[in-house]
Amino acid sequence: MTEITVRGLVGDKDVAISTGKLAGMASGSVTVQTGETDVLVTATANPSLREGIDFFPLTVDVEERMYAAGKIPGSFFRREGRASEQAILACRLIDRPLRPSFADGFRCETQIVSTVLSVDGENPYDIISLNGASAALTISGIPFQGPVGAVRLALSDGNWIVDPTFQELESAVFELVVAGRRNEHGEVDIMMVEAGSTPEGLRLIAGGQPSSDEETVARGLEESKSYIAQIIDLQRELADRVQIPVREWPTVEDFSDELYQRVEAAARPRLTDVITIPGKQERGAAEDAAFEQVLAELGIDDPEEQLSAQRAFKKISKGMMRERVVNEGVRLDGRGPKDIREISAEVGVVPRTHGSGLFQRGETQVLNLSTLGMLKMEQMLDTLALEDSKRYMHHYNFPPFSTGEAGFMRGPKRREIGHGALAEKAVLPVVPSEDEFPYALRLVSEVLSSNGSTSMASVCASSLSLMDAGVPIMEPVAGIAMGLVSQDGKFVTLTDIIGAEDALGDMDFKVAGTAEIITALQLDTKIQGLPSEVLTGALDQAKEARLYILEKMKETLPGPRVELNQWAPRIEAIRIPKDKIGEIIGPKGKNIRELEETTGASIEIEEEGAEGIVRIGSPDGESLAFAKEKVMQLAFPPEAEVGKEYAGEVVNITKFGAFINILPGRDGLLHISKIDSERRVERVEDYFNLGDQVKVVVREIDRMGKVNLDLAEKVEPSEAALQRSASGGGDPDRDRGRDRGGRDRDRRSRDRGRDRDRGRDHDRAADSEKSGRRVVSFEEEFEKTLKSND
Repeated sequence: MTEITVRGLVGDKDVAISTGKLAGMASGSVTVQTGETDVLVTATANPSLREGIDFFPLTVDVEERMYAAGKIPGSFFRREGRASEQAILACRLIDRPLRPSFADGFRCETQIVSTVLSVDGENPYDIISLNGASAALTISGIPFQGPVGAVRLALSDGNWIVDPTFQELESAVFELVVAGRRNEHGEVDIMMVEAGSTPEGLRLIAGGQPSSDEETVARGLEESKSYIAQIIDLQRELADRVQIPVREWPTVEDFSDELYQRVEAAARPRLTDVITIPGKQERGAAEDAAFEQVLAELGIDDPEEQLSAQRAFKKISKGMMRERVVNEGVRLDGRGPKDIREISAEVGVVPRTHGSGLFQRGETQVLNLSTLGMLKMEQMLDTLALEDSKRYMHHYNFPPFSTGEAGFMRGPKRREIGHGALAEKAVLPVVPSEDEFPYALRLVSEVLSSNGSTSMASVCASSLSLMDAGVPIMEPVAGIAMGLVSQDGKFVTLTDIIGAEDALGDMDFKVAGTAEIITALQLDTKIQGLPSEVLTGALDQAKEARLYILEKMKETLPGPRVELNQWAPRIEAIRIPKDKIGEIIGPKGKNIRELEETTGASIEIEEEGAEGIVRIGSPDGESLAFAKEKVMQLAFPPEAEVGKEYAGEVVNITKFGAFINILPGRDGLLHISKIDSERRVERVEDYFNLGDQVKVVVREIDRMGKVNLDLAEKVEPSEAALQRSASGGGDPDRDRGRDRGGRDRDRRSRDRGRDRDRGRDHDRAADSEKSGRRVVSFEEEFEKTLKSND
């Protein structure tokens, strides 16, 4: 097949879509390129139905290939393993607008695979993959009611930038991903929104940039439509140039019209009272009982017909619930459209954890627990993203008992990863920066009971948990889930939807933020032609609910605790000159090991430009202060004062004197001539051993900064030295009368002493080279000083 390529501008970005060259056996195959980011997307459907299937089996896979960025995978096997979190989130982003766009009754197993071939470090691949998936389906012959177009916008200095690069996103306060398709009138209907504040968004707003409030976000949604139309038109141009295969696809009919009418006549009278039961489990049990009565009344015994009757029954129940909301303004649990379920909030509910928050809204209950650690505990990333680590992590767990069911628990599923990422995105903008708060943070949301919007409950519980731990977040964040029911041109927006309302409604709309700023937003619609004013009204209604929830949270804990939780580690960062890093590490890491052993603190060091950053972590403030003092002394050693007395330690002995450590990082020389004023000193070792404690006085500090010392207290020689002196070892006449052999022995002894000293200096120099620290021989420096003085 000849390769066919279409090109066009989306905003100011050139987009190229090609087909006919790669993956010819797939039902539909395209490559999409923006900049030098290139993605191959295939769409394939099995021609036959799986027996007994009652759902649409659509699978989306994103394959991140490390060769795309010129990398070799970092795993032990040096090949790609399971999908990264970034890839899973991209899968969900693609799935959400495509799944409702297939023909009714189409249930053939369908798979979309996006293989990332190249990334340029500027253009994200997720939007490219989504548009490629729509294009591949459009030319495949699969019954897809597209095309669907998607675009990313970034809010920077009050303006929306189309398809921003990674670099442009860094200076933006908010990013907005919008997907949509044309309706029968040729206008673009929004189908999916994924948005949130950037990690630095709130700090940029505090610095003067316009904020991401409800009005600004609504304007961004409207601006996105023209760009979505451009990418849809580009896909249509490709479809017009391709011979799309035509084939008959099997479809599934859930029930016949005749069966539906029979079930409706029997079910409606029974469901009138059932749909007024507020409790989730009680209502479910009443529905099951009503359905059994309907089957008995209609005499349906065949298992397949029972399954069809059940589908009809669910549709009738859903329709009656929707009618009640639209016509009476009364919801399943008796609330009005804007009413919020009863809210409770607690902190400090779990002992020994660094922070904990329990948030409950109606039957939805989430417990969040915070853990603080040193930055070396941040998560390492081996993906195609520019980031190679992240310090703020939020993990979301949804066990089967939370819905009153039994099931397998085998690690997080895609849904759990997606919900955790949404809550992480919502709270991250208020987390203090690494410089302000040098901690790695891991938050875990345990869903204990679920009946609607556990992800937004996780946002609320996260804020409570962080404040309980004493993390100085900028502001608390709350979230709310909104719904929509439309019928006969009427639209009713629902606040704080429960699980059943999510299933029966036409929109799932989650909004999280502070009192003034939206930090995360997620929207999925199931209908066409949603008016802009309905979306804008939903945003305003969500803000009212968010402010109400924030007030409830503040009643429990108005703000972050002044002190960190007693069980949280104390961490402090110290900036030091880069050339002092070696002083702190010491030869072969000696100094840093001694610091950790003596203080009980953990110490990590990294370079940042012309500075070094020393981070000290400790389980208590006392050991932190002790370790900090020691580090400061090594990095910024105190200056000796002339005439002041110091208690020092002998750290080196040479033939011309002893070097004594008087301050951290500061040694002085006690010359051999200053050791004993009453007798001649032949050997320094006769008076001192390494490690001896001695009191000295600073006599002078020369122009080179070298410290010369005098003894503050007289030191007596050793007994061996005194005996040697008494036996005539120090008699000058005897010295003159020694034979040649004696002089040779003395010379050899002196040579051996010099060799030992030189060997010691050589070892110290070798150690210094290994540790990155340059250690100067005190003998060499002293002899140089003597020569310069001469």
